[in-house]
Amino acid sequence: MEKIEHINYIKSPIADVYKALTTQEGLGAVWTEELLVKPELGFINEFGFGDNDLTKMKILELSPNKRILWECVDSDPEWIGTGISFDLREKDGVTAVVLKHFDWRELTEFYQWCNYNWAMFLLSLKSYCEDGKGTPYQKRKF
Repeated sequence: MEKIEHINYIKSPIADVYKALTTQEGLGAVWTEELLVKPELGFINEFGFGDNDLTKMKILELSPNKRILWECVDSDPEWIGTGISFDLREKDGVTAVVLKHFDWRELTEFYQWCNYNWAMFLLSLKSYCEDGKGTPYQKRKF
């Protein structure tokens, strides 16, 4: 099994980073503007990326200001059954975010493309939390 893992450091309080990763407003500014999100265990968040490209993530864990865990229940076949976690810790006003996308069945070209895009996600999260403006899918250049 393959795993994508990234870390980024955000000069923002941990509560603000957690809120950005768990709310419609935050994820809409960071990942995609087409979404349905509720910070509730068991809820299935929906993220749209145009052209009927819909990703559904079931919320398995919400530990405020510490950890978020999703399971992909519908998306590209390579994503279904994978997990995405965000682990947070704060020191001296800087929040570290460790993003993991795990249980990939194999390393493919799509895996490599997603690896790049998760890094861009963290950059968007940093910009949103520090400067108030992220770069969701609809505003990115591909």
